[in-house]
Amino acid sequence: MRTMQKRLLCLLWALVLLSCSTDTETTSEIETPEESAQSKPNILLIIADDFGLDASPGYDLGSIKPNMPILQSLINTGVRFQNLWSNPTCTPTRSTILTGKYGFRTDVLQVGDELSTSETSLQSYIDTNTGTSYNHAVIGKWHLSTTPSHPNAMGVNYYAGLLSGGVQSYWNWNLTENGSLTPSTEYTTSKFTDLAIDWIAAQDQPWFLWLAYNAPHTPFHLPPDELHYQGTLPNDQASIDANPLPYYMAMLEAMDTEIGRLLDTMSEEERANTTIIFIGDNGTPNQVVQEYNTFRAKGSVYQGGINVPMIISGKDVTRFGATEDALLNTTDLFATIADIAGTGTTSIHDSQSFKELLSGTSTNEREYAYAEVQDEDGEIHYTIRNATHKYIAFHDGSEALFNLVQNPLEGPNLLNQNQLPLSEANAAALNVLSQELTTLRDE
Repeated sequence: MRTMQKRLLCLLWALVLLSCSTDTETTSEIETPEESAQSKPNILLIIADDFGLDASPGYDLGSIKPNMPILQSLINTGVRFQNLWSNPTCTPTRSTILTGKYGFRTDVLQVGDELSTSETSLQSYIDTNTGTSYNHAVIGKWHLSTTPSHPNAMGVNYYAGLLSGGVQSYWNWNLTENGSLTPSTEYTTSKFTDLAIDWIAAQDQPWFLWLAYNAPHTPFHLPPDELHYQGTLPNDQASIDANPLPYYMAMLEAMDTEIGRLLDTMSEEERANTTIIFIGDNGTPNQVVQEYNTFRAKGSVYQGGINVPMIISGKDVTRFGATEDALLNTTDLFATIADIAGTGTTSIHDSQSFKELLSGTSTNEREYAYAEVQDEDGEIHYTIRNATHKYIAFHDGSEALFNLVQNPLEGPNLLNQNQLPLSEANAAALNVLSQELTTLRDE
């Protein structure tokens, strides 16, 4: 009898071991590299050209807003960032994102400067630190060189778009695709969307797409009727020049419509696994700027030139309809996107990851935001801010200090003679910010 019991116990123990072995094998199958790679989030970075807070839905500045239901949906299901600083013009901002470095480190300080291929691009960095588990592309405006091979030389797997800063016509321009140049008569906003749709559809691994529309950059125009909500507008140049704002709004609405078309082509599963980052590259142009002084819009280091919208929604974003006041630089997109891609990067060069802000608070927040611009005479203007104050050092030695809590539109300059003497708090802010700027420029 005891022998029989022993045999039964042995049999039961063998079954338990077999069960454990089977479970282990099943777990191993679930965690194969191929299936693990599929769990990595796709990353879609959308850049609008010349799009400031005053023109963006979701921000208090500006009394006239475009109808952008897709962007509004991203705002409702994601995080709206209030204090992202870019550079005042297109080329330097794109360089900060691509390299994670301020312009004085890369010599990209103004429109038309060429980014050296000796710099490590975000795409190359992701390749090196994720075992090339991501495929990546840049579609749309490049504006970091006019050499057709430059995007690919920077490590971008696939490039298709516009090398220069703008077009003479949105319907007549040159398309560069992996070094080859061909004329195009397709509306740029729609063509870039078509290219993005085709590229995403061809992917069989996690992807990172940098989609840079040249809208709503000049020339202002009337987009195809089916893409915007501005109604019937005259289409002659004199009418556009006399009142460019509704055309600017129509261009934004057309971009929003096409972003919606792109997202609609993605499967529900793919869309749920995609982190979407939407930003403006610099402030609104002075012809159509609202609330800001026209001399404090695009091209300036005032808020109207550098404080731009950023909305992030999608995969791993759990703060819905949230507003975030943390100080950020466009340089920070380098570390953040690399972090989302799984590199584990939290800080590199002038870039700090703010990935934690997508789901909660962060311990890696900036004390200062920084921007710069080189003007047409080759002179550089610098600016820096903390949570309350902003300091500007102009090339001629003049200075400005603003309390942004009290005067978010930067008035008055607290360093004007009629504003002196400074209060203790303002004097302390001036001392800290000017010293921090000096330290940064001396690095």
